[in-house]
Amino acid sequence: MFGRTKAQNRPEVTITAQEDSNSNSLIRIRNLNKYFDSFHCLFDINLDVALGEVVVVIGPSGSGKSTLCRCINRLETISSGVIEVAGKPVPAEGRELAQLRAQAGMVFQSFNLFSHLTVRQNVALAPIKVRRLSKDRANALAMELLGRVGMADHAHKHPGQLSGGQQQRVAIARALAMEPRVLLCDEPTSALDPEMIQEVLDVLTGLAAEGMTMLVVTHEMGFARKAADRVVFMDGGRVLDVAPPEQFFTNPRNDRAADFLAKVLTH
Repeated sequence: MFGRTKAQNRPEVTITAQEDSNSNSLIRIRNLNKYFDSFHCLFDINLDVALGEVVVVIGPSGSGKSTLCRCINRLETISSGVIEVAGKPVPAEGRELAQLRAQAGMVFQSFNLFSHLTVRQNVALAPIKVRRLSKDRANALAMELLGRVGMADHAHKHPGQLSGGQQQRVAIARALAMEPRVLLCDEPTSALDPEMIQEVLDVLTGLAAEGMTMLVVTHEMGFARKAADRVVFMDGGRVLDVAPPEQFFTNPRNDRAADFLAKVLTH
């Protein structure tokens, strides 16, 4: 479903926040600014995510990570700048925006599953309503994806019968059911109990290994180190460093990033 394996599809790493235009870029962000009223939240963000690449965005709370992720999917409007997905500017509204959201699947902090539907029905709903698949095809797709995230045996259950980690795995399957070209994950483990976090990270790590293009906002440093092609460090609404994980975690070039790592990696 996701094309070449990660080893085959790994793009050349760059270590600057502002990158030249790349025809292989699935997401292209240039000079992005975001205001909430008079509050300047994002400052001149420049970033590319290449096809098959996993970019992990980390930083302290309030650094603008989640706002950046939500701007890509137009859940937040941008104040200035350009965001392109698959070579097209992100539209403001209408059918084009719906098509964009089909290409850029979103996994949220909260699971947002429909409590009155079974697990299988939750995953099959969008393919039926949006992709216009037949009920049989959508159900078959749902079962395939639930198998991929280890939830096929729970397909008949309702969300309230599942643990938080199980619900988030279903939410990932639901996002994949639209066959997105990129998966956007906004703190996908932050609402989970510690013992449930790893099962969700294992699913995301597996998708990364298969070559799924991903932008993941997270506080999970182990995941960033293991699964990322590049780590983006944000603070105060700015991108302060972009580097491959080995370099970022062993020899950060930015003093603020070094201070952040010294605190989070000792806990």
